[in-house]
Amino acid sequence: MSLAHLDTRPAAAVTPITRSEQVAPESSSAHLRAVPTGTEARGFVLYVGIDEDKAAADGTDLSEIVAQLRALAAQLSPSSETYAAVALAPRGAGGRDVDVVRLALQDPAALAKHRHTPEDEDRARDGVVIDLSRKRVLLDNNAANLTYKEFELLQYLVLREGKTIDRAELIASLWSADDSDIPNERTIDVHVRRLRAKLGDYEDIVRTVRGAGYRFDRHADVSVQHTSTPSPDLF
Repeated sequence: MSLAHLDTRPAAAVTPITRSEQVAPESSSAHLRAVPTGTEARGFVLYVGIDEDKAAADGTDLSEIVAQLRALAAQLSPSSETYAAVALAPRGAGGRDVDVVRLALQDPAALAKHRHTPEDEDRARDGVVIDLSRKRVLLDNNAANLTYKEFELLQYLVLREGKTIDRAELIASLWSADDSDIPNERTIDVHVRRLRAKLGDYEDIVRTVRGAGYRFDRHADVSVQHTSTPSPDLF
């Protein structure tokens, strides 16, 4: 989410409101909290949560709402200065409009809440488990949906940990002459790219060695469970 200016003025510019823009003030019983000792109040922020569709349904638009609020501020206090920005978010992102606005404007309380959501706290990172005996890969305790060939590719690299394997060796070792989809040295990159995409946050365990090939790099959060007997592709 980000901000968009309502007009073409520079971000730091402030334009006083003329009396012709003023509208009748609305009464309010809200009161500001006491200002802490050693500080002074220099203004305030009013977060308004409303999207373009809701504004249109109410017979107005965001620009008109901003103009009316500026006019009201000018009527209540002619010496006040105003500046407005619109909070932008991906269409369909969801969430309460006012929360989106607070996050976009870097409201400290909203940022703190966003960084410590229950979902983040409950999302345990268990690392990668490459289980060669069961032919499966677990990412943070969730099974990765690898195809048979993708697992073979990963296993081939894992069993040669730390060694750079060139594309020609991968093709010759993992595809037989009878296969109908034998890749060439360019399309083997597509297979590796698909494998890395399924590894998600742990894609860098399959390392690209520029101009040479690919290598498996074991991290502290990677566990390899070997079979009880040697793998047939390791000699």
